Amino acid sequence: MALHLAQWCILALAFVAIGAVVAPSSPRTIRTFYAACAAISIVVLALAARHLLTQAPAETSRLPIGLPWIGARLRIDAISAFFQLIVNFGGFAASLYAIGYGVDEESPKRVLPFYAIFLAGMNLVLIADDAFTFLASWEFMSLSSWALVVSRHRDRENVQAGYVYLLMAAFGTFALLLVFGLLAGADGHYGFSAMRSASHASGLAGAAMVLALVATGSKAGLAPLHVWLPLAHPAAPSHVSALMSGVMTKVAIYGFVRIVFDLLGQPAWWWGLVVLAIGGATATLGVLYAMFERDLKRMLAYSTVENVGVVFVGLGLALAFKTNGMGSAAALAFTAAVFHALNHSLFKSLLFFGAGAVLHGTGERDIEKLGGLIHTMPQTAFVFLGGCLAISALPPLNGFASEWLLFQGILLSPDVPQWGLKLAIPAIGALLALAAALAGACFVRAYGVAFLGRPRSECASGAHEVDLFSRGAMFLLLAACVLTGILPGLVIDAAAPVTIAAVGESMPRQVSQSWLNIVPIAASRSSYNGLLVMAFIAFTTIVAVRAIHKFASDRLRRAPAWDCGFPNADPATQYTAASFAQPIGRVFGETVFRTREKVDMPAPGALRPARLVLSMRDPIWDAIYARIHGAVDYVSGRLNVLQFLTIRLYLSLVFAVLIALLLAVSIWT
Repeated sequence: MALHLAQWCILALAFVAIGAVVAPSSPRTIRTFYAACAAISIVVLALAARHLLTQAPAETSRLPIGLPWIGARLRIDAISAFFQLIVNFGGFAASLYAIGYGVDEESPKRVLPFYAIFLAGMNLVLIADDAFTFLASWEFMSLSSWALVVSRHRDRENVQAGYVYLLMAAFGTFALLLVFGLLAGADGHYGFSAMRSASHASGLAGAAMVLALVATGSKAGLAPLHVWLPLAHPAAPSHVSALMSGVMTKVAIYGFVRIVFDLLGQPAWWWGLVVLAIGGATATLGVLYAMFERDLKRMLAYSTVENVGVVFVGLGLALAFKTNGMGSAAALAFTAAVFHALNHSLFKSLLFFGAGAVLHGTGERDIEKLGGLIHTMPQTAFVFLGGCLAISALPPLNGFASEWLLFQGILLSPDVPQWGLKLAIPAIGALLALAAALAGACFVRAYGVAFLGRPRSECASGAHEVDLFSRGAMFLLLAACVLTGILPGLVIDAAAPVTIAAVGESMPRQVSQSWLNIVPIAASRSSYNGLLVMAFIAFTTIVAVRAIHKFASDRLRRAPAWDCGFPNADPATQYTAASFAQPIGRVFGETVFRTREKVDMPAPGALRPARLVLSMRDPIWDAIYARIHGAVDYVSGRLNVLQFLTIRLYLSLVFAVLIALLLAVSIWT
């Protein structure tokens, strides 16, 4: 039933896309289009929630399209239903936000059709049950999101971002093709059921795992395959950026979970080590990149890299524990991973919506040109602050709950027998702790510079709030962040069927615990209660406010800002984002980013300002992608001579290549 209706909803999204092409681009049409997408997302969300909460058995279907001898096989189970919740809640929130925000889009015809296809492609990936359908859906998702990235094609940076994204998407699809080729074997069983029941040699399964990590990691944003993400996500419209960063990356995580935890069978111990190492490095590098970024949307994109790394650390832990038969620990780590994936989709969508509201209200994304927005955009400032608290993993919001679970899993690492894991897991835990601290500093910097202080430009002083629909979508996501933070046990219990399908066990049932505590393994070891933390924070805040008002003055007094003895009303004298990040840059910048500082200090008595110029390099780009670009450019220059050959030389070249291929085939056979 759920699968059948989900197919009709995906088909409805296709018809909505066709209608967007045919209909005129009036504000009423745009609002109707996004309202239709929101309604369809709500239907699929309800179907997935019902399938997951009732623990219904898997449903399968086969359509007479696709490969002639296979068709299109579709399936919904606990894993796909959970990720459908993420995709369609994010799709509903983005569509609600766009009912108001999308009306002001410069080229709506370049956005509307591909937006619906993007939603349909992500949903189709989640229910695909054979390699061909999965790859075709994956390409629909990639190409439609690429079209959204380059929708503002007159901006050269957007076109370049789309080009890099397209190359990385093609690379990821090629790696996926190799994965399914290995799993299909010589008999060509491209159905997931056949792959699931087949026995794979350890070497073949290991190669498939590495390729799956590369393929899905390139889409999710794992380092060093993340380079497209900070270019493409800010280039798209803000509601699309929220979908790409908060939702599409979760589809990539689903692809990794589906292949590695479902199709490959029992993992080897070194799989977890590889995933852990890459996840830990990604989390740390992502937040360091974000710390030095001035562009608000690009900073959020780099933060996505960090959170994707956190999710993969959880998945690596689950693989390590599953290999050694530690079912309870594997269930804890896997639950933490999928819980954080859900949480990230909520607070990252909220923050991208907030960034879009700032862009709409000021026309600026550079936080150095903002400031004082808490006065002109108070509601946006409030919800953005909530998103900053959630992504900084502060209790009682949802980011803390999932990261706390993950650290509880890390504390179980002494029980694993392999010394490589014994040494690596605590080191990765230290990296996650560092990333969490830097994330807090990063969002203190972003919020303080953008929303507090005095306006640094005319556009900031003339800012205005966004429309009602956009604010409603942001408040909806903030409410979801609060609820999943203070009642995380409900989410953990809902994810139990997913955990059982992936690792064979689940965490203890949480709603049966006293006072709605979270109990990772046993109540005697550790527990956490988000509801009590929330009540304590609210109680102490109220008591403090009442005490201050009783024993001090409750009148509002305004006075000039402290001027350090040099009265100057210029907002440029405020603390800047660059100065906030400078101490951290001096600790990590020279080794990680090759930062160079150049100080121009005026002579004593001179009135010209001192200047600090900071230059940074991306070592991953320089070490990998710049060299690849240079090699391709060199080879293409050398091969350019081929277009000037005569017809006789062309035929000779074709004949030589044919002989070489025949020799290769004869030697191979």
